[in-house]
Amino acid sequence: MMAIETPAPAQSRPIPRAPGFFVSALRVFDLSVSEMLWSRRTIFMGLVVGAPVLISLFLRLLDALGAPVFRVNGVSMAGPAIFGLMIWVFYLRFIVPVLGVFYGTSLIADEIEDKTITYLFTRPIPKGAVLMGKYLAYLACTIFVVLPSVVIVYLSIAPLRGSLGGSFIDLLMDLALLAVGLEVYGAVFAFIGAKFKRPLLVGLIFIFGWEQAALAFPGYLKKFTVAYYL
Repeated sequence: MMAIETPAPAQSRPIPRAPGFFVSALRVFDLSVSEMLWSRRTIFMGLVVGAPVLISLFLRLLDALGAPVFRVNGVSMAGPAIFGLMIWVFYLRFIVPVLGVFYGTSLIADEIEDKTITYLFTRPIPKGAVLMGKYLAYLACTIFVVLPSVVIVYLSIAPLRGSLGGSFIDLLMDLALLAVGLEVYGAVFAFIGAKFKRPLLVGLIFIFGWEQAALAFPGYLKKFTVAYYL
């Protein structure tokens, strides 16, 4: 009788190791950047950031035509002073917090609302890497749009009756300050987006309600705002 040979068991393939936290965050970052750049929020960001650029070009045109630009007690303000005023009014008090709230609150909230967060969490990556990757994508999209617009405003406004020597150092400080502001506001509103059901409403109340009221009243309340430190 012929003996029947049993096949040898196939060698089991080794299970690939899950990527680490940093590699996982970079993969989520690569995926999220393209989504943010082609979203409706990018159009909104372009409109918000483009407003001070248009204003600075208009002021430069008025100055070239000989029209008075920003007079205080009959004395025209120098270009660096006008630039500093625009940084404070347009960027620090409006653009930075608004971009932070619109982008930061959507990092996780949009995934939850669209019910796509499950697909990210089923991947063999740490859950914290999902938030970190999306946060880094937010920083890349906002910083590389906001900071170039500041440089354009500086080149348009600072030469008006001013010296560029000292104001250039101020420009570098302003760029660093705006980058820190985007980082902090983005982190605060990313937390709000992950913890609250209506994060955009909570974020708008924070920047246009709580921060404005806390800064207006004397006392220690202003220390519980981001705008105070910026």
